[in-house]
Amino acid sequence: MDEQLRQCLLTLQKTPGMMGHPGLLPLGIPAVDKVLGGGLMRGALHEIAAPGEIHLPAAAGFALGLAVSVPSPRLFWITEDMGLTESGAPHGAGIDAFGFAPERLVTVSTAHRRDLLWAMEEALRCRAVGAVIGEMRAGEIGTVAVRRLSLAAAESGTLALLLRTTPPRDASTAATRWIVGTASSILGREQSEREIRSRFTAHLVRNRHGPAGSWILEWSDIDERLILATHAQPVAAPTFNRSPRQVA
Repeated sequence: MDEQLRQCLLTLQKTPGMMGHPGLLPLGIPAVDKVLGGGLMRGALHEIAAPGEIHLPAAAGFALGLAVSVPSPRLFWITEDMGLTESGAPHGAGIDAFGFAPERLVTVSTAHRRDLLWAMEEALRCRAVGAVIGEMRAGEIGTVAVRRLSLAAAESGTLALLLRTTPPRDASTAATRWIVGTASSILGREQSEREIRSRFTAHLVRNRHGPAGSWILEWSDIDERLILATHAQPVAAPTFNRSPRQVA
């Protein structure tokens, strides 16, 4: 797997006409972009966690919605073998629903957590890659590993997204940390087509460059991006699927 990944990255590095990466990725949602200081930082690591296993598809959809906004021909999605067993692999039809051609997606599976972090770091150093999603199961990662991912993203300007199945308790040097779950969906504008939009409760719980915030967002097939959900109710604080702990 290591040699195959290296060869793939070397091929992408030779792709002609690749442009430099700007510093910010505006989401086109004024309320969110204002909190983020103009947009999501590219060349930085961002953590996206589901409040519980049942919400992982929503968190993955949110991560994908951010990643496909990057104007680049390649997206890397790296996951542990256990993740493929429990949650399955990204599906071509689902990728296509986000306006992203499935052939532009490169998927990598790893046997161990250390291999996932190594593969993420290698992919992030490739300037022909626009975004890297690393999907990991529950558990902590060391601060050294997080710093290495942040440095690799900063060197290339690549958007790094660490997707986690449960809210992390470990400290992090990531630029932002999000808790994203499922919100009630509604029918879209075209009632005859019975279009159901994907909705997310997005809680920005850590922001190194500004305040936190909470929003209900949805994916717009018309705009092919995340938008602020209309007629949304106030967002409650995130709840986590954790066993109660006794406080001394």
